[in-house]
This record gives sequence, structure tokens and C-alpha cells, in this order.
Amino acid sequence: MTGHDLERWRLILGAPAEPCTGALDEASAERDRALGWLYDRDPDLERRGVRVRTAGPAGAGPPDPPDDRTGGDGASVLTTVGWLDAVHRLFPKETIERLERDAVERYEIHEIVTDPAVLERIEPDKALLRAVLRTKHLMSAEVLALARRIVEAVVRELMDALATEVRASFHGTRSRRPTRVANSRGFDFHGTVRANLAHYRPEERRLYIERPRFVSRTRRHVEQWQMILLVDQSGSMLGSVIHAAVTAACLWGLPGLRTHLVAFDTSVVDLTSDVTDPAELLMKVQLGGGTDIRRAVAYGAGLVDNPRRAIVAVVSDFFEGGDDHGLVREVRRLVEQGTQVLGLAALDEEANPSYDRAMAQRLADAGAHVGAMTPGRLAAFVAERIGR
Repeated sequence: MTGHDLERWRLILGAPAEPCTGALDEASAERDRALGWLYDRDPDLERRGVRVRTAGPAGAGPPDPPDDRTGGDGASVLTTVGWLDAVHRLFPKETIERLERDAVERYEIHEIVTDPAVLERIEPDKALLRAVLRTKHLMSAEVLALARRIVEAVVRELMDALATEVRASFHGTRSRRPTRVANSRGFDFHGTVRANLAHYRPEERRLYIERPRFVSRTRRHVEQWQMILLVDQSGSMLGSVIHAAVTAACLWGLPGLRTHLVAFDTSVVDLTSDVTDPAELLMKVQLGGGTDIRRAVAYGAGLVDNPRRAIVAVVSDFFEGGDDHGLVREVRRLVEQGTQVLGLAALDEEANPSYDRAMAQRLADAGAHVGAMTPGRLAAFVAERIGR
């Protein structure tokens, strides 16, 4: 086993393994202290009887010997800012992202998103965005201003990625009507081949074209469609709330489509006026509370102008805290009037839902399309309906 392998095992197993692996050099010891500052607070260690050290400051000599360790996750002289500085200096980018994500989501170290000194240093990513939205009620005005940088940066990145998918989905929703106007962009290859098959000469293996075909790509005249997104803002749906805001912003203003965005818990808040600024919209979302899906669906039904030109998407885990029978009746009424109803248990990049399957089945039985989608797939679904 190489020295590098022994070092890795020492970092994994801790100081008790040193008689077998040997001691760490100074750089590795510093990495060990940075990892210990975060992971030594894991409550599972104490339950298993593992004695952990109180982490020392980054850059402060070798770790304490095993005999000097204290139990639990006692106070550390390493501050959150010092820890962040250390991990950015000691680890590669992928490891830094994992450490920051665990600090925020696994150990709920709120200083990462409530301390101005930390916010000025940290690199925006989706884990931090979720943390900001969960803890923004704890923030002062100064901290909120800094946190907004994280929200805006991550939302911009998500929008850039989704906008490409939306453009790809809506490209081709224009009609392809025959035209006499010869234009290279409107050349209909397949139509031309079909129209000239009689002029194919097998001995030459050539098709002679006497009648080229062209099409116009003007958008067919249709009545305007409505896309009504009803988003459960309970804490478990945070990822879907983020992507719903970004999706609504990308769909906003597309020809032939009018988009609404509504957030709900036990009350209903229409956020459509803020759709063009999803970062600002997310800063207004109030996470938590109960869930009254029926009330939200009833509100969405009231927004429908033309039932047969409307899509109502309910983004929720379907754990109804209100009138479950009323919810099924509202969905059935929408379906019967010709409205497309989507029940999305997740609207995010993974589309990996956790939801009330019994309620989801009842909604499917009432005529809703129930499942999970990525934002790009939702855009494709909308484009397909509009392009018919």
C-alpha cells in the first residue's frame, strides 16, 4: 500500500488508525481538522460511542493526540469564516461544493447564509439558494442584500439552461403550409421527394426534380393558451418552487401563451406580477405551513378563460390538509370542461418525487395526468399542446 493510500485511510478512520497508517503531514493534518470541524458534529458518532475531538483552527499545528480528545461536538475555535477559507484553500472545487452542501443541508450551519462575512466569500450554488430561501426570515436587511446575490446568480444560471430547452421545444410550433414562394429556408425536402418520385431513374440512381416544394413557416392562427402553475410552497417542495419560478419566467411572453404563477399553502398568493423577476419572486415566497390544494385548484379554475385552451399544472406532494373529496371534484370539473390538468409530484432537474400515492391515483382517476417532470419536459408538453 502506498503512502498516499495510507494517508487516505488515516483521513477516513481518524487518529486511532495512526499506529497502522502513520501520522499525517502538516497539509493533510490541516485537511483533517477542516473535515473534523464539520463531520465531528454528526450525532451518530456519539450514539455509536465514537469519541471525537474538538477541532482546532486551520493552520494551527497537528491535531490533538487521541488521549486528549473530548466527547461530543464542543465549541470550536475555528469560525465558520475560517473554515470556509480553509476548505477553499485545501480542497478541489468538487469537494468544496460537497462540504458546503453538507454544512448547509445536513448540519444546518445557518451562519453560512446569515453571516455577512461568510456570504461575501461563498460561491453561489443551488444548495446555498435553498438554504437562503429557508432562512431568509432570520436575516437582517444587510444580510438579505448579500443573500440576494446568491439567489440572483443561481436563478440566472438555471434560466440560461432552461431557456435553451424552451427555445428548442417551441421551435417548430409554426405551421408548414405549402407556398409558391421559393425560399431556401422553406424548402420542403420530404415533400419534394414524394412529389417527384415518378422521375426517379433507377439505372442512374438519380431523382430528377421537376416540381420543388416549399412551405411557409408562419405561425398558425390559434386562440391564446393559458398556462396556470399552482405551486405548493411547503418546505418539502422547495426545489419545485425554485424551478416553477424559473419555468414561469422562461415561458412568460412566448407568443400564444399567457402564464400565471400561484403559490399556496393554506392560503393562495398570486405571484404572476413578479414572474419576470424570478429572483425577487423567490425572495417573497413564504415556505412552510399547511396545505390546502383544493383551494388553490379552485383559484386556478377561476383564472381559466377558455377551458379548451388552458393547462393547469398543480405542483405538490398531494398530501392534502384540506378537503380531499373537494379537491377530486375540482380536478374532475376542470377535466370535464376540456382543460388539461397536470399533477406534478416534482418539477426539478431530478424529477424524483415523494408524494401521497393514494391521492395522486384519485386525481389520475379523475382525469389528471399525474407524474413528475423536469422543467424542460414541461416546456415540451406545453409546446406540443400549443402546436396542435
